[in-house]
Amino acid sequence: MDNHADQQLPSASTSYAQNELARAFTTALTHRDPAARDRAETRVERWRQVLAGMADGRLRIGSRTPVAGLPAWVTPQVLRGGFATGEPAAGGPLLPYETEAARRAGVPADRRSLFAHYLTGDGLTELWRLLDTGRYTVALPEEAALLTVAWLVRAGETDAALELVRALEPFAGRLRFLARPSDAPLPGARAVHRISADDAGRALASRGPRARIETQRESLAVWQPFADELLAHWLEVLDPDGSARSPEYGAEWRERGAELLRRYRVLAAEHTRCTKHRRPEENPAILRAALAEAVAGRPLDARRAGLLRHAVASMVRKRGVPGSARHGTLRGEQARQAALPAHHLLAGLVVRRLSEVPPGSGVPDTAPFLAPVSDEEAAQCGLPAGAAIPPGIRATVESALSAPVATLVERGVVPSAEVLAELVPQLVAVTTAEAYGDETLRALMAAGYRAFRNRRSLLLLDLERQVRPEELPWVRAVAGHRNAGASAEEPARAALRELGELAVQAFPATILPNPLVRELSVLARQADLGVPFTEELAADIFMGTFGPKFLVAARVAAELLHGTLYERYYGIDYTAVRNLAITEAGRAARHTHRARTSPEFARLCVDRAGSGTGPPVAANGTVIEQAQILTTHNLAVLVGRVGIAPRPGFDDLAVRCFEAVCRLTGRVHGNPRPLATIKDAAYAWRQLVFHLSLCADEERAQALAGLPERAARHPAHVAARLAPALAGLRLVAAGGAFGPDGTADGGRARRLLGWTTGRHWLREEPAAGRATAR
Repeated sequence: MDNHADQQLPSASTSYAQNELARAFTTALTHRDPAARDRAETRVERWRQVLAGMADGRLRIGSRTPVAGLPAWVTPQVLRGGFATGEPAAGGPLLPYETEAARRAGVPADRRSLFAHYLTGDGLTELWRLLDTGRYTVALPEEAALLTVAWLVRAGETDAALELVRALEPFAGRLRFLARPSDAPLPGARAVHRISADDAGRALASRGPRARIETQRESLAVWQPFADELLAHWLEVLDPDGSARSPEYGAEWRERGAELLRRYRVLAAEHTRCTKHRRPEENPAILRAALAEAVAGRPLDARRAGLLRHAVASMVRKRGVPGSARHGTLRGEQARQAALPAHHLLAGLVVRRLSEVPPGSGVPDTAPFLAPVSDEEAAQCGLPAGAAIPPGIRATVESALSAPVATLVERGVVPSAEVLAELVPQLVAVTTAEAYGDETLRALMAAGYRAFRNRRSLLLLDLERQVRPEELPWVRAVAGHRNAGASAEEPARAALRELGELAVQAFPATILPNPLVRELSVLARQADLGVPFTEELAADIFMGTFGPKFLVAARVAAELLHGTLYERYYGIDYTAVRNLAITEAGRAARHTHRARTSPEFARLCVDRAGSGTGPPVAANGTVIEQAQILTTHNLAVLVGRVGIAPRPGFDDLAVRCFEAVCRLTGRVHGNPRPLATIKDAAYAWRQLVFHLSLCADEERAQALAGLPERAARHPAHVAARLAPALAGLRLVAAGGAFGPDGTADGGRARRLLGWTTGRHWLREEPAAGRATAR
């Protein structure tokens, strides 16, 4: 959904809400999981609220104040697509901790009474105790409000406290302004974790026996040994090739056979997971059926005798005679596997280990939780001592590791830029709060910031922007206690460089996801750098306009990339772009109002995209892609203004981008819907061209020379599909240029872009790739 102000819907019609209502209704009726049906029923009710509110005017979808009577700072309850339901997220019935707080205070169990109580001496004393101990959590931004009032009162800021109370009081009966008590203090270090230890414990506790694994265990432990007994019994009267040594079966042999059949019936009643032994065509079933005939004293007919002979011979041929060395080795290994403890039992042990960690915390070291089963634990839970924790459980615990974000990336806990974006608010919260001099206020503001980042974005129209943390009344009330100047800006500047370098180094072929762009923008404002970070816009809801920051970002790119491979490859006149940005900046300086759009930049992108006919979404995509090309989608800002210096160097990043392009191109083959993959491949290609453009000449030449060999390591169709793109890159690097249609050398060299209004040439089978290039 819309994580930024520039991603807009052309209209807020009811059709989207109606479709979501229908989807939720279908799920509520048909899903196998009762919990999923319950969640779907809740969504049904909320989408009904949306439609009712839109119908009677209570909801203005597309506005940053979509709910009548609620100011922008109130966290709305938001559904998929950015639709507000009309209910505040901090509303609804009292939560148990609020009910308990009312009981302790001896006041009625309603929010207005609680609000009034916490403005009394006793209430403020309780809030001061929470501030001092840090044993509270803030799940929604509003829950930090009363603690902020208490801090202001203790700091002697009575007027500011009264003003904040006046802003909150109209909503005191409806919204939850009280923080939640916690057994653990607030996190304060720069270490972050993907999930908490208790989240990891809950995930592991939900693991039950895996039917397939337990069926296999039963087969190894019960039915294969029993089949061996059947075979050994028959080999007393048959040769290993299945031929009979004697036409008669002795009474003692038949008696032991009857005991085997009785034991089979007991085993079949007790062990019901594996059903292979019941299939008449399987060898053990053939041996068992023949034994039943022999025990009953009935001679085997020719068909059954033939089946028996074949079953015995094939079982001996496959595994050896029971008791032989070959057979014993195989069965010994299978018995070892069957004796391994079930994963869900080991998961239960790890859950008990994790239960010692305070709720909401990560684990600073995963080793103690992933150690083999100890002798003491074996005695307590019956698991074999020394049993290792399997990889699936290890991965869940690793996700709870609390460490610097760079360490999490290095250890694979953060596998993508999207996951990195999920963790960054924890780090930015600490950096943001460092500007406050008072320790308790610093902890409170960090907790509030983390909660604010859980706020879901609204669907916005007319280039309105999402609410920012500094708009919250309790944040404004303590704004005067933020340090100003270089001492406050340097931590944000350092964090910005660190995160920018980490994202580009770890995921060089991936554009920065919008949530990460949002956090970088926050740090840039705090660092007072004035740098424009731009978001990825959605082609299906693009309105054809760009905010002014896009042209500013293009000017930054022009200053960095003028005269480089990047400018030549994409056919950009960065001198003209720079002049356009200077002109627009001068025009803006002569007017008192701030421009909300940049028509000149939009026209430039449309002109570069061409006027091809085709689906509107594809046409929008070609325009948006040109904006990303002109701005480099934040890479130029990070390098040119933030000053990142990725290691080990831009040539290494370029090679890694090419590997990503090859992997993505490999997914195009045989893919009936490859356009999203082609788009990602083209984005990775653009990052490749950017990184090559910043290399020294010798480094660039060496990297380019090695690309064909790297392509050849992938399936043949990958190198064949990419051959025109590689030819185009080498052509431009050697001083050549593409024609107006993005091709050269009779179409054998092509510029690689992701969007097209026609059929993309990368889709064509390599032997017949004659599509018009984009």
